[in-house]
Amino acid sequence: MNKLDLFNKKQLKDLPEIRPGYTVRVHQKIKEGDKERIQIFEGLVIAKKHGRGINSMITVRKISQGVGVERIFPVHSPVIEKIEVVKKSKVRRAKLYYIRYKSAKAARLKEIVEKPKK
Repeated sequence: MNKLDLFNKKQLKDLPEIRPGYTVRVHQKIKEGDKERIQIFEGLVIAKKHGRGINSMITVRKISQGVGVERIFPVHSPVIEKIEVVKKSKVRRAKLYYIRYKSAKAARLKEIVEKPKK
């Protein structure tokens, strides 16, 4: 293994499984002047790109004051504090770009109900 591979391996974070259709809460560090704070962005994962490696990205969409807002997060970035999975929905597509053009009831996804383990 070369030095670049070792460095990339150290940067990988231990994260929960994130898939399109999941509603996630992304905690991101924001630097304002000399202060640092955590800003939370909660929304639907509409796309996951570049696999599991250091370059993996997720696109998260939410509706804020009637306007659709999308943000692309590099999953293993040092500015990402943590990612929480809030809700899991059943989807049949790898990319949910069609959600951009749906509104209200048409944009709802069916939630996955986890069965209790015996």
